[in-house]
Amino acid sequence: MASTSVATSAALSLRITEIFLSLQGESSTVGYPTVFVRTTGCPLRCVYCDTAYAFSGGRNMNLEDVFSTVCAFAVSHVTVTGGEPLAQPATLPLMTQLCDAGLKVSLETSGALDVSQVDRRVMKVVDIKTPASGECARNLDSNLEHLNAGDEVKFVIADRADYEWSRAFITKLDSSTKVLFSPSYEQLESAQLADWIIADRLAVRFQIQLHKVLWGDEPGR
Repeated sequence: MASTSVATSAALSLRITEIFLSLQGESSTVGYPTVFVRTTGCPLRCVYCDTAYAFSGGRNMNLEDVFSTVCAFAVSHVTVTGGEPLAQPATLPLMTQLCDAGLKVSLETSGALDVSQVDRRVMKVVDIKTPASGECARNLDSNLEHLNAGDEVKFVIADRADYEWSRAFITKLDSSTKVLFSPSYEQLESAQLADWIIADRLAVRFQIQLHKVLWGDEPGR
C-alpha cells in the first residue's frame, strides 16, 4: 500500500499558489501553528474574496513534493485551502496521504463542490455562501448530508440581511453541527455581529480572523 501511495503521489500534481507556516486564524483549531497549502484556481467569484491572488498563476508541484514541503515544517496541523481546493481532483489523494502520515488535516472549501469523497479523517470547514457573496446560488445542499462529527460550517456575514439568512439556514443543520459566524472583513463591524448573536442567544461560535488581526491582508500569513 505504501509503495502505491508513493507512486500515486509522484504521478499526480497540483497547481499551488503557496505553502507557508502561520497560525490558524479560524475554526476550532484557531491559534495552532499550521501549514497552509493554498491551491490555485476557484470557480467562484465572491464579492468579499480575500484571496483573489490565488485565482491564477501558481506553479505545478507533484504530490510528493507538496507532501515533503509540508512535513519539513514539522508541525502537526495542516490546512488545505485556496482558491477552491476541490477544483483539483489531486487534492483528495494529497489529503489522504497527509492523514496517513498522522497529521491533523483540515479542508477549507466553498461548499459549491461535492465533499462526499473527502477522507473522513479530514476536518471539513464548509463555507456556506451568503447572499452578499454574490454566489449564494452555488451552495450544494447535498454537502450537508456528508458532514461528519468533527466538521464545521462557516458563514461570512456582510450585513443584517446576511445574518437573517444565515440564522434561517442553520435550522436545516443537525443540532450537533458546529457553526461559525464571521464578520466580513471591513464590511461588518465585529461588535455588531457579536451583539446580534448575543441578542438572539444563537448557538453559534463567533469568530474573527486572527491572522488579519495580527498581519492584516498580507498574503502568506
